[in-house]
Amino acid sequence: MRNLILICFLSLASFGANAQCEITADVCQNHISAEYLSDGQHYRALLLTNQVAEFNATLYGGTTYRLAGCSGTQDGNLQFRVFDADRNLIFKNDVYQNAPHWDFQIESTLDVIIETELDPIAGASGCAVMLMGFRR
Repeated sequence: MRNLILICFLSLASFGANAQCEITADVCQNHISAEYLSDGQHYRALLLTNQVAEFNATLYGGTTYRLAGCSGTQDGNLQFRVFDADRNLIFKNDVYQNAPHWDFQIESTLDVIIETELDPIAGASGCAVMLMGFRR
C-alpha cells in the first residue's frame, strides 16, 4: 500500500512539473515572432536553485537566429549563457537584465552549449525552457 501511495504521489508531481513546463513554453513561444521560424525543439529542464541545465545545438552559417529563454510566466526569471564548443563565452543575458531573447547572426556553422539557471531572486525552483528560431 505504501508503494502505491508513493507511486501516485510521484505521478502527480511529474504531471505538475510537466504542466508547469507547458505553460512556460507557451509564454516563451511569444518571443519567437512571425519573423522567425521555430526549429521545432523545446529545450526543457526542471531546475532548483543553483542548478544549471545544459543544452547543445548546432547553428548554421549565414543564418540569423533568435534564442528565447523563459521560466515561469514572467520575463527575466531565467539566466542563460551561450558558449562555443571550447567553452568560450559568446553571450550571457544577465548583463542585459535577463533579457528573454537574443537575436544574432552566425557567419559559419558552430556547435554551441547553452547553459540556463534560475535567477536567484526568481524562486527556489522552476521549469527552464529555451526555444530557438531562425529568420525566414
